[in-house]
Amino acid sequence: MMSYWVLFIGIAVASWLVQMNLQNKFKKYSKIPTGNGMTGRDVALKMLHDNGIYDVQVTHTPGQLTDHYNPANKTVNLSEGVYESNSIMAAAVAAHECGHAVQHARMYAPLKMRSALVPVVNFSSSIMTWVLLGGILLFNTFPQLLWIGIILFATTTLFSFITLPVEINASKRALVWLSSSGITNSYNHTQAEDALRSAAYTYVVAALGSLATLIYYIMIAMGRRD
Repeated sequence: MMSYWVLFIGIAVASWLVQMNLQNKFKKYSKIPTGNGMTGRDVALKMLHDNGIYDVQVTHTPGQLTDHYNPANKTVNLSEGVYESNSIMAAAVAAHECGHAVQHARMYAPLKMRSALVPVVNFSSSIMTWVLLGGILLFNTFPQLLWIGIILFATTTLFSFITLPVEINASKRALVWLSSSGITNSYNHTQAEDALRSAAYTYVVAALGSLATLIYYIMIAMGRRD
């Protein structure tokens, strides 16, 4: 059990470091212009059109690092610091989110799988905390409840790991297009790559953290059973 807590604390520290690194990269690369004057919105529209996608809208959303693609209503939602900015960070983030739109249009299998899991994960997330708590408190009289909670939590862990190839592939699509379209050059392309790599680390740490927590609950259930 002690080794688990060392692992859990290590993942928590790694998560904090990754988030701080991403924040620093965002601030750093948000100050470096691409050189062509294109804003995040301009980059997003060009990437969509270059890929033959005309039914996806580009909108802005409040907050920082809140950028996302919504397959339900086909919108690329860019944060305030990306939508109107002509920085290399804005170009990289906008292209990444459009990478998801391209995945959607090309019926990329991991994205389809992740989208199919969204209703299940939303349901699981809404009740699993109470089910797990009840399962731990009532284990001696109703041990099955804890295992139900573990199954619910496992769906969120699976979702985290399916997210990894989706995010990595979106970044790859973005970087290839940024280079081929001339948005980035031999100097700032490395910066765009660094920015998206830093963002990808957050998903890796989140997946590992979810797995560690899942293992922890399984250890509790196995220990109680013994």
